[in-house]
Amino acid sequence: MTKVNLKEIVESLIDTFLGAGEVALDLRKKGLTKTIKSDNTPVSNGDLEVNKIITNKIRDLTPDISIVSEETSENKKNEELSDFWLIDPIDGTYDYINDLDEFTINAGLILDKKPAAGLIYVPAKKRMFYSYGEDLAFELTNGKTLKLEGSKNFNKEEIKFVSYSNKIKPEIEEIHKKLNVKRFTRMKSSLKFCVIASGEFDGYVAEPRACEWDIAAGHAILKHSGGSVTDFNNNEILYGKKDFKNPSLILKSKNLTLWRIN
Repeated sequence: MTKVNLKEIVESLIDTFLGAGEVALDLRKKGLTKTIKSDNTPVSNGDLEVNKIITNKIRDLTPDISIVSEETSENKKNEELSDFWLIDPIDGTYDYINDLDEFTINAGLILDKKPAAGLIYVPAKKRMFYSYGEDLAFELTNGKTLKLEGSKNFNKEEIKFVSYSNKIKPEIEEIHKKLNVKRFTRMKSSLKFCVIASGEFDGYVAEPRACEWDIAAGHAILKHSGGSVTDFNNNEILYGKKDFKNPSLILKSKNLTLWRIN
C-alpha cells in the first residue's frame, strides 16, 4: 500500500475544489455545451473542465498514484489497481445542466482497495465535505469547519432516508421496513452521503447501479464520520472491481449504525 500524508493531500485539494466549483457555476451561467456519451448519459463542457482542474492538481500531489475518472478512458481496463483515485467531476450532471443545485464534485482516494480519503463539493450550496481518517470527517461552510459526527437529535421512531427515486422497489421497501424508515426524500447525487454523515438524514438503500467513482468519495466521508457502507448482505465494499461496477448499497449514519448494533 502506498504511504501518503492523507491530511496534507486532502487539505491541499480543498481550494482546488472550491475553485473548480466556481468554474462549473460560471460555465453554466454562460451556457453549457452538451453531448450524449456512448452509455446514453449526458456530459457537458463543465464536466470536462472540472475534470481537468481536479486531475491536474491530484497528479501534482500524488504523481505515483493512478487516476480513474468517469470522463476519461485512462486505467479503466486495469484490473490490477489497489491504490488509486476515483474521480467524478460532476455527479448529478442532469441537475447541473438543468440549473438545479444538488450536483457535486468528487474525488476519493482508494488504498488497498478501501476508501482512505474523500472530498465532495456542492458548488450551488457552497458546502465542502472532506475526510482523511477515522473520526476525521468535516464540512467547511460559511468559513467554518464543522466535524461530521451524526446528529444530536436522532430519533429512532422517525428514521429519515434519502432515495434515488420516488418509486421504491419492493426489495428496497423491505429493507426500509426492517430499519423502521418512516419517510424518505429524493436525492440523486453523492450529496446523499454527506447529509447522512452530518445526521440530516439517517440512511440510503440502492440496488446494484452506477459505478465506483459515484460513491468512493462519499463512502470515505460517511465511514470516517462513524457511519457505515455495506451491501445488502452486510459485506464490506471494496474497490477496483471489474468494470468498476457497484454492488447493492446500504448507507447508515453514525446514529443508525450504533442503534442497530446495540
